[in-house]
Amino acid sequence: MAGNTITKPSDLSCTPSRAARELGLKRGEFDLAVHLGRIRTAPDEGGGGRRVTRAEIDRLRSADGFPESLLESVKTVGTTDGAALMEVTSARFTRFARLGLVVPVRFYVNRYRAVVWLYLAEELRQFAADKNHTSLLNGRTPEGLRDQLQAGLDLRPRNWRGRHLGFLLRQADGPWERAGALAALLDPVQIAEIVQDPYERAHLNRFRPDPPAHGAPGSPAAHIAERIMTAEDPDEISWLRADLTQVLDEARRHRPAPRPTAELTAPRPTAQLAVPRPTAEPAVPRPTADPAEWPPTAEPVGPPPTLSERPPEPVPEPAPEPERSRGMLGWLRRRNA
Repeated sequence: MAGNTITKPSDLSCTPSRAARELGLKRGEFDLAVHLGRIRTAPDEGGGGRRVTRAEIDRLRSADGFPESLLESVKTVGTTDGAALMEVTSARFTRFARLGLVVPVRFYVNRYRAVVWLYLAEELRQFAADKNHTSLLNGRTPEGLRDQLQAGLDLRPRNWRGRHLGFLLRQADGPWERAGALAALLDPVQIAEIVQDPYERAHLNRFRPDPPAHGAPGSPAAHIAERIMTAEDPDEISWLRADLTQVLDEARRHRPAPRPTAELTAPRPTAQLAVPRPTAEPAVPRPTADPAEWPPTAEPVGPPPTLSERPPEPVPEPAPEPERSRGMLGWLRRRNA
């Protein structure tokens, strides 16, 4: 009977939420592990997002020190805890972060609208254990680095973008997805200059990931996250534009952007108004051969009467004279007599 068992796709993989429970991770820890490449995911064939295969879960569960080792690999700390972990002051740790010596892996916006950067505890321990960093941890900051800090250098947003781009590229399944990952770090104005075809630009925007969710859409926290997501340095913008142009050429060769077909874009023929044709006058029925039958109720038509046969016209009677006129004439006649 075992040969008749049907294996469902859900038996070979599971959703991220279920995978997090089976691995003993919170959902935020699971997402960070995927972000760092510690947990491999696969696209859902049904189009329902990414899933985790059973083979990947078995690989992680069979690793040495599971689940403590997996939990420790995704543990994050802020500035205060990071400084304590490296045995330096918070001010020195902040200088390390601004100089790009330690790279943030996540961030959030607190209630005071301040950006709080988070770092991997594992990476901070490795930095502190490196003997090449002893002078940085215990001595004075080199003069060249101090000048950069005084000029306002802060590489935390840019380093986070580089790390986030690596995550997006690992999740990309094709050239259009890779182009969308690069476009996610560019301003829309920059994208419009590179991709001037509106149909191609609309197709690219379908694969452009949104910035990490921070607060409600349109809120101050969301605007801060969007600003951190967008490249600002000229050299960073330059290489992003160059990479996007190159990947777009590959994407066009792989699968051109869809556009309306000729049948949809061709203008429809204008309907001509139907001009009514003049209707023919009703034909007068011709008389039949027998005069007695045409017309049925009229007498036979004869020749027109002559002048002698026409009746004399009546002579109009003279209008009677007014009573006053007859009285005046009679008075004159009597007077003359």
